[in-house]
Amino acid sequence: MYKADTGKWYLERIIWLVAGVFILFSLLLAWLVSPYWLILTALVGVNLVVFALTGFCLMANFLYYLGIRPRCPEESKR
Repeated sequence: MYKADTGKWYLERIIWLVAGVFILFSLLLAWLVSPYWLILTALVGVNLVVFALTGFCLMANFLYYLGIRPRCPEESKR
């Protein structure tokens, strides 16, 4: 069974955390306020797919700018 390393908050792990929080928050808003908040859920999903296929993520760039580094720094130099 695969288990991710939880000893350090690296860039990729924080991206998953932010995506999960955005999805749960938008689902709560869709339930309490308006179903149009599900658009935010869809945008998060699209961003995750784009990140998986291309390696580009706006949130990753923002977090990197704030000083959070990837788990394998040598991989980001390619």
